[in-house]
Amino acid sequence: MTEGALVAVTGATGFVGQAVLLAAGRQEIEVRALTRRKQRLRGGVEWIDGDLGDKAALKRLMEGASAVIHIAGVVNAPDPAGFEEGNVQGTLRVIEAAHEMGVGRMIHVSSLSAREPQLSVYGASKLRGEKLVRASGLDWTVVRPPAVFGPRDTEMLDLFRLARRGFVPLPPPGRLSVIHVADLAQLLLTLLPSSEETTHQIFEPDDGEPGGWTHVRLAHAIGAAVREKPIRPLSLSPRLVHFAARADRLFRGKKAKLTSDRASYICHPDWTVGEGAQPPASLWRPRIDTREGLKATAAWYREAGWLK
Repeated sequence: MTEGALVAVTGATGFVGQAVLLAAGRQEIEVRALTRRKQRLRGGVEWIDGDLGDKAALKRLMEGASAVIHIAGVVNAPDPAGFEEGNVQGTLRVIEAAHEMGVGRMIHVSSLSAREPQLSVYGASKLRGEKLVRASGLDWTVVRPPAVFGPRDTEMLDLFRLARRGFVPLPPPGRLSVIHVADLAQLLLTLLPSSEETTHQIFEPDDGEPGGWTHVRLAHAIGAAVREKPIRPLSLSPRLVHFAARADRLFRGKKAKLTSDRASYICHPDWTVGEGAQPPASLWRPRIDTREGLKATAAWYREAGWLK
């Protein structure tokens, strides 16, 4: 980034967004960030009140920015309309605001689930959002993260809590890739300057583990992060995973993490990043070892009172 450049960020108050703000602060990158709730003052960050449905706020967000990192999106929704509004229409409004305010560079955070859109409403909506970005006429780069973990994450918290008790229920046997949130945040900032290596590219970053992780092996790594004794991984059938999703919705309502939509795609046997889809090694490499990152995440959960 050139000195004095301003970066617009959506989703800055979320899990990945907070990591981006921390990394940007360390690198003295000025950020203007969208928020739906009042935020405390923070050096190097200008807060703009609004959300993805507020066109005026999006224009204020973009004014004078050299690039936008679009992180905001909907992971859980009660119906397809919720995914459509958050992941498709919201992305379209970001693109329109970028054009109106002369912001030419866009880093779009999608999801590995966009690779298999037939499996879930979420994945299909993320793919439609990607298609809008690719047709936008902007200088774009799409990033499809796999499972993201690290401090402040609420999506994998339940796995840590269950592992603390000695067992981890898992989807049917399969493999997945993971990435620490700090590594992902650094990648997003590294991609800000346009280059021939990055423009109009779709990248699938991970922790560098060859072939990814089996569900069982990752469960054991989480277990080692939270307790001294080994845990017992329990691979469930697709039917049991969907039953667990219904039970989660019954007990936690709209706060359920294992939705029926999510149950559909976690039963897919291969969520590893694509061969050759990683970002150029000359620009970015993952720095955080997953086992050490899981231990540090567990320590953060304990200190925050989330893991007892």
